[in-house]
Amino acid sequence: MLTVLLVDDDAEFTDVACTIIEFLGHEVLTASTLAEAREWLSKESFDHILLDFMLPDGSGLHLMESLQPEQNTRVTLITGHPSVKGIIKDMCGPNIDYLVKPIQREDLESVLQGKKQAASKRSTTAITKHFGQLIGESAPMQELYKLIGRVSKTKANVMLLGESGVGKEIVAAAIHEASDCEGTYVATNCGAFSKELIGSELFGHEKGAFTGAVGRKEGVFEQAENGTLFLDEITEMPIDMQPNLLRVLENKVVIRVGGTKAMPVNCRVVSATNRSMEEIAESKVLREDIYFRLAVFPITIPPLRERKEDIPLLAEHFINQLNEENGSQFRWQPVQLEKLQTYDWPGNVRELRHFVHRAAIMSDPEGTEIELPKTIESPFAKKQTLSTGLKAGRTIEEVEKELIYATLEKVDGNKTTAAEMLGISTKTLYNRLHAYGDLNSDSE
Repeated sequence: MLTVLLVDDDAEFTDVACTIIEFLGHEVLTASTLAEAREWLSKESFDHILLDFMLPDGSGLHLMESLQPEQNTRVTLITGHPSVKGIIKDMCGPNIDYLVKPIQREDLESVLQGKKQAASKRSTTAITKHFGQLIGESAPMQELYKLIGRVSKTKANVMLLGESGVGKEIVAAAIHEASDCEGTYVATNCGAFSKELIGSELFGHEKGAFTGAVGRKEGVFEQAENGTLFLDEITEMPIDMQPNLLRVLENKVVIRVGGTKAMPVNCRVVSATNRSMEEIAESKVLREDIYFRLAVFPITIPPLRERKEDIPLLAEHFINQLNEENGSQFRWQPVQLEKLQTYDWPGNVRELRHFVHRAAIMSDPEGTEIELPKTIESPFAKKQTLSTGLKAGRTIEEVEKELIYATLEKVDGNKTTAAEMLGISTKTLYNRLHAYGDLNSDSE
């Protein structure tokens, strides 16, 4: 049995966490502020401290100053923001675990058992492929699965939004897999064809329609009859071709290039772009009427840096694939998976897959040990705004302030949303902004 101190000002979370910790057979005491936590530490010794990163009277990291080295107390930092984990690791060393809200019972059980034991347990756990395609158990992915499940039961067109490399085509395939349609899944890239050829790709052509048209060809709309058509990079379609697409979406018929007969088509269209909705509207790369036809149900796919707890699962999946393909027996070490989790992966899942492949190539094919490349970062990767400036060697206050302002910038200044992302109350956020001298902290 462990003696646990839970330091968090979220009363609802504290009640649930205490119930779970006691169910696991441990004794738990609580504090909602730094002052209360310091008072407990002056009276009691604890085996484990579950510590919120942001508390009403300061950063939870300041509590570390009250810990005695000889006590060997483990600390698990609780945060509402995944990007904090790598930063704090550099500042506080290896005796720190990390949990990102929302937290499940299994998460608490793992950290209380000990990091290495939890990592080992995780590495042997079977990997679930949701809808036969998607890997990840984080809260953002659970929300994505819910949206896929809802829209797949309808015939609504879906637009997938997200950064390059997040797996938009895999999500499109998952929507098809979850639906009850009888037809096939057909994918095409709207940015891969010239203006002259994209009409033939989409709508088909008749023999002799143009030079090289030696026979009749069905377009992708016809090929996806009663199924799903995935149009990747939809915003790269030439603007003067979009009226033709609009007619198909509205009338459910296509006319092949060089033909006159209207061919009925029936398929769900899933489109994708790495541009945000705001960028689509401002850049005018997509007609408004086309957008509303395609984005009946828009879905934003989370970047990998916002679901870092899924990185070990993905890394395990990719190395398992390579083992099966090459007859190798590579296995990750817990410290390696932890290192992968500290990186933001601006190239997302695609970058992680490439890195794992590169590591496998570097490793001895006769052994089981994976040799990591000297650097994780791809030469093409661009650092995300949220991670810029948050580096080791800065004070706790600087890190906290930078994190708050970066989060506010990401949510366009919405303080309620920012507070939820950071895992603190709106009142605490306002107090922090007031302390920073932000004159706009008294109004939205």
